[in-house]
Amino acid sequence: MCGRFAQKDTPQRLAEYFQATSDIEIRPSFNIAPSARIVTVTEDIDESRHLRLMRWGLIPAWAKDSSIGNKLANARGETVADKPSFRSAFRSRRCLIPATGFYEWKTIAGSKQPYFISYRSGEPLAMAGLWESWRAAEGEVVETCCIITTDANELMRPIHDRMPVLLDKGKWQTWLNPKTASRESLQAMLNPHEPESMQAWPVTRELNRVGLRDDAGLIESDS
Repeated sequence: MCGRFAQKDTPQRLAEYFQATSDIEIRPSFNIAPSARIVTVTEDIDESRHLRLMRWGLIPAWAKDSSIGNKLANARGETVADKPSFRSAFRSRRCLIPATGFYEWKTIAGSKQPYFISYRSGEPLAMAGLWESWRAAEGEVVETCCIITTDANELMRPIHDRMPVLLDKGKWQTWLNPKTASRESLQAMLNPHEPESMQAWPVTRELNRVGLRDDAGLIESDS
């Protein structure tokens, strides 16, 4: 699963990196949890990309109320194409979710030790995601998203058995384009990222309490 991540880049930097337009404003955050408004990258049919702010926790278009989003921060890559909550978005509403890195917890002697995982290069991660547009009974339209997860790679396995699907640049166009209809080509992307380009280290346990801290010190090594 992926229950927390950090995103320190400015919208301007992300727009340049993902070759997208942007009119959003958001501050860096080092302790992003489900229900937060986060940056996503989407693509139109004409292949133009945009940065958009969405709530983390997907609400399917058919949902009666928004509470279901609290349970749908992640979607398993193995079943995402078939699950009623995700299959429509998987067909035509895919996105990327930029991150500086993500957190995962390792159980050590009955205690939860958080780790921070990122690329060695320092480049942003492009986590594979889905998005939906949901209309509340009062008429408000809410855009929400989720992160797709897969089995852990060799780096992650000692920490946790799942990790986000991370997509390299060569896969972005196929993933984002709403006209991509091949289920097989999409599902083939939902694999663990090769571990050689990644790094992980333990960080402060203060991360365990959402809202206690949100500063760059959270991603510094605590070893």
